[in-house]
Amino acid sequence: MAEKKKTPVSKLSFSEAVSEVESIVTRLENEQTDVDELAGEVKRAVELITACRARLEKTDGEVRELVAQLEPPTPTELPAESSDEPPF
Repeated sequence: MAEKKKTPVSKLSFSEAVSEVESIVTRLENEQTDVDELAGEVKRAVELITACRARLEKTDGEVRELVAQLEPPTPTELPAESSDEPPF
């Protein structure tokens, strides 16, 4: 079977990468992958999963930063008054 040209992982959107992983898993589960292509399919799936994980981690960091900007600033401690009297 001639191997079709695959889009580089870096050029795929997140949803395209997930879809391709799902397709690979389905072929593997249904034993539709020739043993000669098995290692290549698993390698491609690992590359796709690694890229998806990196995108998720990057997006998570960006979202956390944005949410942190919405939170009110924490009050700073006021300097203690220089008085000889006890504070109570």
